Amino acid sequence: MRQSARRYTVSIDTCFGEVIRACASPTREGVWITRQFIEAYEELHRLGWAHSVETRNAEGHLVGGLYGVRIGAFFAGESMFHIQRDASKVALMHLVSKMRAAGMTLLDVQWTTPHLESLGVVEVPRSEYLELLGCAVGKSRPARET
Repeated sequence: MRQSARRYTVSIDTCFGEVIRACASPTREGVWITRQFIEAYEELHRLGWAHSVETRNAEGHLVGGLYGVRIGAFFAGESMFHIQRDASKVALMHLVSKMRAAGMTLLDVQWTTPHLESLGVVEVPRSEYLELLGCAVGKSRPARET
């Protein structure tokens, strides 16, 4: 993945609307992100709660990314997309790096998939998750950077 990461540049919160719309693309299987959902998340972004991580190729085109909500030391990843190989993985790696640097403690990826397991995701029992979540959301003000 480090080799793939060298092919891309990564930014945070520079084009939230483009990222969520790419995640909602009707060409993607199982799309669940509606226009009303996008509007609600754009408002959360405007208020400082929702964030995006964007991956661009050498030409500067948006080729991958993810978005989610930060509450204190918790980040709930909602969706990610890629149109070039490993672009979403690079965005996720960048998010994890930023979270560690900020002392954040919990990244919820919603469900475990083989793809996410290959990146280090582990499933935890509900009781442990709720304990981790309670600790992580202790500081619940909006954050401008993830």
